Amino acid sequence: MLPRSAARFQLLAAALLFSTGGAAIKAAEFDGWQIASFRSGIAAVALWLMTRSARRGWTWQAVIVGIAYAGCLTLFVLANRLTTAANTIFLQSTAPLYLLLLAPWLLKEPVRREDLGFMLAVGVGLALFFVGVEQPAATAPDPERGNLLALGSGFCWALAVCGLRWLGAGKGRGSPAAAVVSGNLTAFLVGLPLALPVGSHSLDDWAMIGYLGVFQIALAYVFVTNAIQLIPALEASVILLLEPVLNPVWAWVVQRETPGAWALLGGAIILGATTYKSWAESRVAAPVT
Repeated sequence: MLPRSAARFQLLAAALLFSTGGAAIKAAEFDGWQIASFRSGIAAVALWLMTRSARRGWTWQAVIVGIAYAGCLTLFVLANRLTTAANTIFLQSTAPLYLLLLAPWLLKEPVRREDLGFMLAVGVGLALFFVGVEQPAATAPDPERGNLLALGSGFCWALAVCGLRWLGAGKGRGSPAAAVVSGNLTAFLVGLPLALPVGSHSLDDWAMIGYLGVFQIALAYVFVTNAIQLIPALEASVILLLEPVLNPVWAWVVQRETPGAWALLGGAIILGATTYKSWAESRVAAPVT
């Protein structure tokens, strides 16, 4: 297999692994804090073993970035236990909106005039999630609170992306891989007191937690970091959009969970605006031939 073809396969595999998070989190017979803590603890160990760069570059800056990532990881799990998988992933996908608002402050990157249309579109999509009142269901017992936690997950992810870009550009000391491991370790330690006592659980439940840590987080992260070096940004972003598209599909297949019509419409607007923005930026960045 050619290097670029292998990279595309790795990105596709990463998107598929990421997309199973919602269904797997709902399937595990643990409470939200237990899943968030144990999943991240296993992921931290797996990433440490799989990624050589994660064993160096441990600085206080990497730990600070890791705290933001830990917030994203933890809130994503808690949101999935309270609202639909579709709502969780679509609301987390509003992170580019927060990135535009945070970039001038954290990265000294100004907001451009063409960004305003994107911000408006994402804002409209976001507002649709709060049109009407979603009825509680077995897999989504508290949609309103879950939606708010999912928004928090998106905001934390935006902070983490800013931090990872800051480290990757050499503006701060430390490696992005160390920040990712640190974030998982932080999520494990913060959630552990609330995850105890563990109680009695089946081997299948523990296997689900192991899958979430080793495959859905760690292996997917390794695939992305390997592939992104060979695949253009637009193509990579389009392939990775399979995650929010497939996430509610797996939840429907496994749990028969059906998101509301307004949520689907809002999610479509958010994903559409993100795809268009990636395409537009790639055209601006492309050299004229």
